[in-house]
Amino acid sequence: MGADKALLRLGERNFLEIALENARVVCPRPIVVGSRRLYSEYGEVIEDQFTGCGPLGGIHAALSATTSELNLVLSVDMPLMNPRFLQWLVLQAAGSPEQVTVPRCGGRLQPLSAVYRRGMLEAVRMALARKQYKVEAAFSRARVIGEDELTNAGFSPAIFRNINRPREYESLVTSPATVSAPAKE
Repeated sequence: MGADKALLRLGERNFLEIALENARVVCPRPIVVGSRRLYSEYGEVIEDQFTGCGPLGGIHAALSATTSELNLVLSVDMPLMNPRFLQWLVLQAAGSPEQVTVPRCGGRLQPLSAVYRRGMLEAVRMALARKQYKVEAAFSRARVIGEDELTNAGFSPAIFRNINRPREYESLVTSPATVSAPAKE
């Protein structure tokens, strides 16, 4: 991207503020995984214990710090995420015995908008030890929510739109549908 995605602005808020606001719908005190130096003004921050391992290292840090059984993991680069979807997702996870509840959209798992049980920590640690950094490497049991189930529940696949490149960000901020940023709910 060439810039810190968490601090990119959409309307009056940055991506991190949007993600935290969305997460607060299901968690009163969300925790940021990242640099304390960069993000401490936004709330509690924990840093990766396994650096350079991508998102799996962040999931490890989050699961190491949690006392909650169910843990929402939400990436900052999905600024169109729907907070009602997050509520629904947590309800799906609560009703499932699986270690992770993860949506599949556009033919791809969305492990950075998923719910992980605290018990996933050991599987994540083992994947990191094997240097298997793809998040799905830690999945042994997963409740996969298909795109049909998502749309039948009233959610658009657009909520998973990742902003990873400057042209994607430019498209997002110039789109009439998103120029004012997602509505607060």
